Amino acid sequence: MLYVNADDIGWTKEITDRILTCYHQRRIHAASAMTFMNDSERAADLAIENQLPTGLHINLDQELTAGTTPAKLREHHRAVSNYLKARKWNQVFYNPFLRSSFDYVFQAQWDEFCRLYGDAPQRLDGHRHMHLCMNMLVSGKIPKGIRIRRNFTFYTGEKDPVNRLYRYLVDRWLNSKFLCTDSFFSMKPIDLEKLQKWVLLSKFSDVEIMAHPGVENEYLFLLSPEWADLISQANQG
Repeated sequence: MLYVNADDIGWTKEITDRILTCYHQRRIHAASAMTFMNDSERAADLAIENQLPTGLHINLDQELTAGTTPAKLREHHRAVSNYLKARKWNQVFYNPFLRSSFDYVFQAQWDEFCRLYGDAPQRLDGHRHMHLCMNMLVSGKIPKGIRIRRNFTFYTGEKDPVNRLYRYLVDRWLNSKFLCTDSFFSMKPIDLEKLQKWVLLSKFSDVEIMAHPGVENEYLFLLSPEWADLISQANQG
């Protein structure tokens, strides 16, 4: 089964509107919502009104832009963001001194999603995939059994062996506690040959493709005849 998810609904009005356009034209299947952002409130209303399946897009490193964001949340979010941005390797190390900040930021965004959408999220992923940083993985805050986004799927030769081993171990752990697709890919960079392979793969397994309609070339491709044909093939099973 092919599962095309559009990230970042609620970040800005333009991104929200583009995602809804793609959904109306059946170019995506679902979206991931950011909370405490400029368009979060309106996006939630529109997603519910249009019956757009929406999960939670945990944001640990992008500035919270909603004017109503509590000061305490901004403080904890800033600490988490500064840590994750300081060094790439900080994502794979557990920082006990920031445990309370990670927990606070996660819980605030989870609760806000529940308020905006009237229910707890059934799916979880993260902005820039930070939901897979070590502090989140070992926090115990993510509800067991929820559908969660796995690491990118890479084939032999695409990443170094240590990188691939780390991702493999994380994905094995994720599969033991949560629901994950069999494969996960990014639409960017757009490559028709690869997309055709992924659509074919979805005939035999669960495949998620991440899209960002907020990015101009991805948005235009999602609305293109080429993508309409590919997603139609996938939907025909």
